Amino acid sequence: MKTAVIGAGGWGTTIALLLGEAGHEVTLWARSEEFASMVSLTRENSTYLPGISIPTGINITHDSEQLRGKDLYVFVVPSQSLREVAQTLAPFLVSSTALYISASKGIERSTLRRMTEVLQEVLGVSNDRCLAFTGPSHAEEVARKIPTLVTAAGTDPEAVKIVQNAFFLPYFRVYSTSDVIGVELAGALKNVIAICAGIIEGEGYGDNTVAALISRGLAEMRRLGVALGADEQTFAGIAGLGDLVVTCLSKHSRNRKVGEEIGRGKTLNEALAGMKMVAEGVWTTESARELAKLHNIEMPIVEETYQILFEGKDLQTATRDLMRREAKDERW
Repeated sequence: MKTAVIGAGGWGTTIALLLGEAGHEVTLWARSEEFASMVSLTRENSTYLPGISIPTGINITHDSEQLRGKDLYVFVVPSQSLREVAQTLAPFLVSSTALYISASKGIERSTLRRMTEVLQEVLGVSNDRCLAFTGPSHAEEVARKIPTLVTAAGTDPEAVKIVQNAFFLPYFRVYSTSDVIGVELAGALKNVIAICAGIIEGEGYGDNTVAALISRGLAEMRRLGVALGADEQTFAGIAGLGDLVVTCLSKHSRNRKVGEEIGRGKTLNEALAGMKMVAEGVWTTESARELAKLHNIEMPIVEETYQILFEGKDLQTATRDLMRREAKDERW
């Protein structure tokens, strides 16, 4: 199969490695010509995935012409950049037979659209050829062949099967689902909860607090997801609970890291200034809050996280406001 990976960050590079090991022809496209040349020459993405060798069979390029005629396109760019990148590359990508996968986790701020919806709109392709690819899969571990499970989601069972088989390796297992809405929302919203988990860690709260956050954060994710048409069972699976746990607890989590810095007293701008990679949850917090308002869904953790990030609310006050809310049934 001829494949192209759009985006040469840590996860994009890792996806290229997976496809290459699975026996596919792979082109890895980078936005920066200089970066593409450097990685192609050194055969290592030292910026985002240091210490991992990239086989010579993987073509690394900035030349858009080299993206033509592929069977499978995987987009691995920051969610707020997806529309711009897809618009720029559309003349080289549009095909009547290709499949398009979003491996980005976020919600577009300006439109509140999911990533597959952005691809459908920009590329003008049907929803059955746009799939989502998500799960607890830190690039730092997958690239070192640590056993990992993810989910491929699409409305066409045959298309999902193609994607599932394309990535299947002894250390990388792919499950399938038709719930595109659920897996995309889960993959985006868990980043918001992970920022809050980092804030808790930075402040010095304990395991009880983190466990409560994960449990009630998952309830908020499920509530919004169901309101938007997702299957509630998705949130108990790999793309939901699985990704939520790893993002809240892992040392590799960029979103948790941002939260930790804020919990230790930094402003949002100060926390972001020290990062090489994008913490998607920051902007998803805005989008999730807007969606909750539009659909009249109460999401108190998301609301307090928003106020901490963008309105300067202190953690102690936010914690007090959460803890003193009206008592409710747990299934609420």
